[in-house]
Amino acid sequence: MRAKNPAARLPVKMEHRSRAEAYAAGKALRDRVPRKSHAAWRAPAGRPDPVQLVLEAEKGRVRSLLPLRHGRMAHSPFSFYRGAALTMATDLAGTPATGIHVQCCGDAHLANFGGFATPERRVIFSINDLDETLSAPWEWDLKRLAASFVIASRDNGLSDGTAKDMAMTCVRAYRESMAEFSALRTLELWYRSLETEELVAAIPDATLRREYLTRLQKEEKKSVVNDVFPKLVQENGRRPSIRDQLPTIFHEPGKKPGQVHAEIVAALRGYRATLPMAYQSLLDRFEFRDAVIKVAGIGSVGTRCWALLFMAGDGDPLFLQVKEARASVLERFVGRSALANHGRRVVNGYRLMQPASDIFLGWARSEPHDYYVRQLRDIKITIRIENLGREEMTIHARWCGRALALSHARSGHSAVLSGYLGKSDAMDCALAAFSMTYADRNEKDHAAFVRAVRRGAVKAEIE
Repeated sequence: MRAKNPAARLPVKMEHRSRAEAYAAGKALRDRVPRKSHAAWRAPAGRPDPVQLVLEAEKGRVRSLLPLRHGRMAHSPFSFYRGAALTMATDLAGTPATGIHVQCCGDAHLANFGGFATPERRVIFSINDLDETLSAPWEWDLKRLAASFVIASRDNGLSDGTAKDMAMTCVRAYRESMAEFSALRTLELWYRSLETEELVAAIPDATLRREYLTRLQKEEKKSVVNDVFPKLVQENGRRPSIRDQLPTIFHEPGKKPGQVHAEIVAALRGYRATLPMAYQSLLDRFEFRDAVIKVAGIGSVGTRCWALLFMAGDGDPLFLQVKEARASVLERFVGRSALANHGRRVVNGYRLMQPASDIFLGWARSEPHDYYVRQLRDIKITIRIENLGREEMTIHARWCGRALALSHARSGHSAVLSGYLGKSDAMDCALAAFSMTYADRNEKDHAAFVRAVRRGAVKAEIE
């Protein structure tokens, strides 16, 4: 049993009703879209070729960088999954959905979650990559996240039983956290964040807790001046410039250090105007010195992305990242954003989904491309996925499920979602079953991609 149009939005208004009424409305949705209906998935007849979808998603990107992206995607089923957001969005568009839309990440896999510093210098855990963000069915984010734990667990040599447990743990954390957040008052929820120290303190294993706390304390002590600046910057007399580190950081061909592409100069002029006046004043204290092309991640490889160096004086740097914002992979299934500039769409997603965002977060346009801007390096704690065993994977399944629930709850439908999810493990079991099936499909898609690389149909550069 399922909706005729899975992605159709129900007329759920942000009206003033009690939590009990909203919870009951969510519970009633189970009659139309039973929770167990989310368990089954089968590749439909006429499913688009997964290799072609990868190539389609790359249209308009910098062609010289695409072999690097292909090499990274070919590495493993999980690395392929990270670069195949359009493929999964296409598949999810045909799955059951309640019709409740929230601000979605659009690419919610476990590698896109981590710790980062707030402007008040607290370290919180949340989604940290929102290039595909758009208002869409909440189920799509949760299914992509749950499936990512199965795929990553298999990549790490964990058993299928463990992999399925990871998906269930993630969904359970989402469900239980949504119930918790739905009980908060509106402003309490908006101010709520997941403190990294709070999460680490709750780790039951004492040895693991100490290891995580040690790493957290080490990362918190790092600074842009003492740790980032010496690694990224070289001194050329009195003109510091960013050091080339091929193949991922390099000056534009034909440009010397300090010579910057006109597109970036134009983008910066527009960007400044998107900042609050106080932060415009802060930015003005820094002088723009250098820009390099920076290849980031897997899904973003081939998009126009620069790292910028600003200096306010000797030993007083600011690094910004200017990143191209393209159409979300969700657009063809839920419609375009009301915001014409994709950079602004991404910024809006950050502000809606993250409890705190970078003070330099803004957007720009330099024809014909949209961009968003944020600090390149600050306190940042990433998940070392390849090192996660069963216990560590369980910890991150809980953290990511909880963080996604908080990000979705901020859209205002937490009680409705909690009512639908309920108190039993019905949704946990359903999405665990879905995740196992989808992980099988992803392995086949990855194998097809590797075959295309081997026969030369897809050019790849193996790092």
